[in-house]
Amino acid sequence: MDPLYLRSAGTSLVISFDSGEAEVIHWGADLGGVLPDLAILAAPVGPSSIDARVPAGLLPQASSAWRGRPALRGHRITDDGAGFDFSSHLCVTSVRAEGSSATIVQADGDTGVSVSSHLAFHDGGLLELRHTVTNDGSTPFQVDELATVLPVAPDAVELLDLTGRWCRERHPQRHSIQQGTWVRTGRHGRTGHDSSLLFAAGTQGFGNRHGKVWATHLAWSGNHEQFADTIGDGRTLIGGSELLGPAEVILAPGGSYTTPALFAAYSDHGLDGITQAFYSWFRSRPHHVLPAASTRLPAGKPRPVVLNTWEAVYFDHNLDTLIELAESAADLGVERFVLDDGWFRGRRDDHAGLGDWYVDGNVWPNGLTPLIDAVTSRGMEFGLWVEPEMVNLDSDVARAHPDWIVGPSAAAHKDGGRLPLEWRNQHVIDLVNPEAWQYVFDRVSALLAGNNISYLKWDQNRDLSEHGHAGRPSVHEQTLAAYRLFDELRRAHPGVEIESCSSGGARVDLGILERTDRVWASDCNDALERQTIQRWTGAVVPPELVGSHIGPTTSHTTARTHDLSFRGITALFGHFGMEWDIRSVQGKDREELRRIVGLYKEHRNLIHSGRRVHADLADDALLLHGVVAGGSVAEGAELQAGTTAALFAMVSTRTSAAEAPGRIGIPGLNAERSYRVEAVFPTTDDADYGHTFTQVQPPAWLAGGATASGRFLAEVGLPMPILNPEHALLLKVTAL
Repeated sequence: MDPLYLRSAGTSLVISFDSGEAEVIHWGADLGGVLPDLAILAAPVGPSSIDARVPAGLLPQASSAWRGRPALRGHRITDDGAGFDFSSHLCVTSVRAEGSSATIVQADGDTGVSVSSHLAFHDGGLLELRHTVTNDGSTPFQVDELATVLPVAPDAVELLDLTGRWCRERHPQRHSIQQGTWVRTGRHGRTGHDSSLLFAAGTQGFGNRHGKVWATHLAWSGNHEQFADTIGDGRTLIGGSELLGPAEVILAPGGSYTTPALFAAYSDHGLDGITQAFYSWFRSRPHHVLPAASTRLPAGKPRPVVLNTWEAVYFDHNLDTLIELAESAADLGVERFVLDDGWFRGRRDDHAGLGDWYVDGNVWPNGLTPLIDAVTSRGMEFGLWVEPEMVNLDSDVARAHPDWIVGPSAAAHKDGGRLPLEWRNQHVIDLVNPEAWQYVFDRVSALLAGNNISYLKWDQNRDLSEHGHAGRPSVHEQTLAAYRLFDELRRAHPGVEIESCSSGGARVDLGILERTDRVWASDCNDALERQTIQRWTGAVVPPELVGSHIGPTTSHTTARTHDLSFRGITALFGHFGMEWDIRSVQGKDREELRRIVGLYKEHRNLIHSGRRVHADLADDALLLHGVVAGGSVAEGAELQAGTTAALFAMVSTRTSAAEAPGRIGIPGLNAERSYRVEAVFPTTDDADYGHTFTQVQPPAWLAGGATASGRFLAEVGLPMPILNPEHALLLKVTAL
């Protein structure tokens, strides 16, 4: 059988069938038009080993002597017990290829299982891969794991993944790849604050703009594992799988289980190339639209400026106060006003009310209509916070239906069954129960049908610990039921946008982003923390889908105090908004805030359609990141003269060892094109200007701008001003 050769945007995948199974020979750079005879790749057989060449299968298996993690783990359950047919020998039975996608079926008649693998290259070079295992036998088959993996080249010697906690999500960690298995396990029942959005292997010292990188992402919002598996002969596979609980997936005869999609990208010019592959996929999706628009960004409705009320009023919901806040928001140019937690029955703090999705008549005697009318009459959309998957014990629904509360045992709560420990005083409602699912759907749908709501901030404020249904683990089914809830509500109310918020950034993955219009990256609005959180969220998720707000002068989560310009520049590079009692912002500060809102509106089409660029700087106290209009990662687009070609932020995160930054290259522009670089914020007219710099004399170009070619700007650079720690400067690059 001829090898399978798939190609897209400088990346290719080669699969050989010579061993009888599907073996991934190559995933990486495009190999050109014609492949050689792959027999030349037959490796030697070493001493004290299996007397045959061991393939690195698309589905690695012990029956082929693979010494690492097998892709499929499971066993058959018969009347005599469990554990039979524990090891399959899957061989190719069919291959169907069309364009840049293919479906490969492998089966084992002896154990009675088959696996269908679907691979598809998207136009920007992103590879999507998933498997479906089917029980072809006559007795039940228990699936313990079905992993999706890909090999990386021998020169991939470093591993980068992300970790974190609440208010410090998605921070990078790096180490050398060594023999053995590096596993990142998520047992949160949701993606998790510490989940690795990006799992990347690369050549020695790979960076933002240099080195070869192979990266994966598992598109799943429940329990999961991501791993790098290196066996004794030096071969390394990276991949991931859903982490299934005991007997969580048992296939009846003829039944099937499909893995979450593994998305994989290769780049020979660093992490920015990985990011571009993901952005290209996101932005080419037919549903990467705003519900009120008929076309994709940026041609459709632009991402509106948001005001969220949480850090302005918390649970203190008062109509007059909120109308004042709406008036202040409209005056600044806000386009979406979101009422956060505290509007529903019994919700005066976080101890009660979750699950009772009725407007509290004691606080809102005329319903939400007076506030909604006040918001919409001022030209803004109205949004509302909900947490449909959760329940407080102090709620009408919990008292009426204690059996709807998730617990580890089959006993209902009303019969004394033990519940998981509380988290933020709340439990999980069992969406696997059809009656509970229907109740939640009906209540949220009624809210949307009965009120002029354009946007839901959908929260999920706890892990799904000890999560079970009818005495069995059920994170798998709960995740699918939550997906179905999103899908059905979107179908019933197609004009409503939904944000995925989960204690901030604990549910950020491509599974949930198939169903939502943005994510809340973190509950932390501290601009310094946000520099890292947003940079690594943005490694996969484009900025138009990442909520990024200006918080109060002194952060509510870290107690740090930052100038408005630093908070504003940080928030610009996302879906911009504010979470702050902006009524208190007056005088020069209010004019500066109005200026930041104007900068976002002026540049949001560029920010939400361009390439993300991150410079590799020797001084790790400094960051230079931005967005460049169109084109490939390697060179900028052709633009009309006078067009804004790029927007960059020069950021100082702490004191530097050097007295001055020196010359810093500005990457990502067309080498042969001429550009004008100028500082646009803060300027001498802005309140924070005097706080931003620590220099006695600025670099010569700062006042009047600089003109140079893209090649000069990248290779020679410009002397940057000396910024005070935790300050930033916004630079605009114009095509000439």
